[in-house]
Amino acid sequence: MITTLKKFDFRKNIVYVGVVLIFIFFSIFLSSKGFTSGSNLLNILRQSSIIVVMAMAMTFVIGAAEIDLSVGSIAGLSSVCTAMAIANYGIIPGVLAGLAVGIMCGFVNGFLVAFARIPSFLVTLAMMGVAVGIAQWITASAPQPILNQSYNFIFGGGDIGEFPVLIIWALVFLVFGVLVLSRTRFGKYTLAVGANPIAANYSGIKVPRIRFAVMMASSVCAAIAGMLYAGRLQSGRYQWGNGDEMNVIAAVILGGTALSGGRGSAAGAAAGAVLMAMINNGLVLAGLSSPQQQVVRGIIIVLAVVLAKRSDD
Repeated sequence: MITTLKKFDFRKNIVYVGVVLIFIFFSIFLSSKGFTSGSNLLNILRQSSIIVVMAMAMTFVIGAAEIDLSVGSIAGLSSVCTAMAIANYGIIPGVLAGLAVGIMCGFVNGFLVAFARIPSFLVTLAMMGVAVGIAQWITASAPQPILNQSYNFIFGGGDIGEFPVLIIWALVFLVFGVLVLSRTRFGKYTLAVGANPIAANYSGIKVPRIRFAVMMASSVCAAIAGMLYAGRLQSGRYQWGNGDEMNVIAAVILGGTALSGGRGSAAGAAAGAVLMAMINNGLVLAGLSSPQQQVVRGIIIVLAVVLAKRSDD
């Protein structure tokens, strides 16, 4: 037992250690407020599910030494386009409309980053403003209700017994992300591009194609996340996904993906999302105000960046 603990690399597995420690901490101090109840633990998993969906793609983006700040805004735009299409044409056109938002935004982001060679930070910062602006423009900032209960059930609002459908979506994306990153040529090429794009190019890897693909995947996953927001909350709003880019990036970095690229963990990103949701849940139960919660979350993000930098040294 002691030998196993000595061999365990706490720094590389900091996210799993964090999940256990935070769970124990909140279980001790917040058990009287229902933190350890089954319904609350399911609620934590439900709250982290949409972040997990986006974090899977963000793991590839950051693993390729890029960044995507537009995921939250794309989720909001996707939610309103889906809701408006469902109201006018039905469920299938609604789903296609949401996916189309992700494909179009991903194409623009990917083309500008991969082939125009504009830094992803600037491209996605601009897309963040464009997407939220379009969402507000086409809806006049008004919520778009979704009355189709089949859509709401499938896309995150339903429960199978006591088990939320939203968690099933997260598990599907988690399995897919882990397999693609660890078992496919695309996953290895992505990390190779992030570690050293020049060496990757000399090795025959089409670096621009990899960058285009990861940016496209990130936008499509963000659009699906927006569709899940719409289903869970039975409406499309431009505010859905607001600020999620910081939670997603923090979850990915906490999960062990190097901010400088070249190393990534899809399972770690999922654990990071659960950790962030657990902290949010605990802070709410502890009675902290929204501004106080933002301060704590900001500190956590800074700590995540510091830990990532130390791991890269």
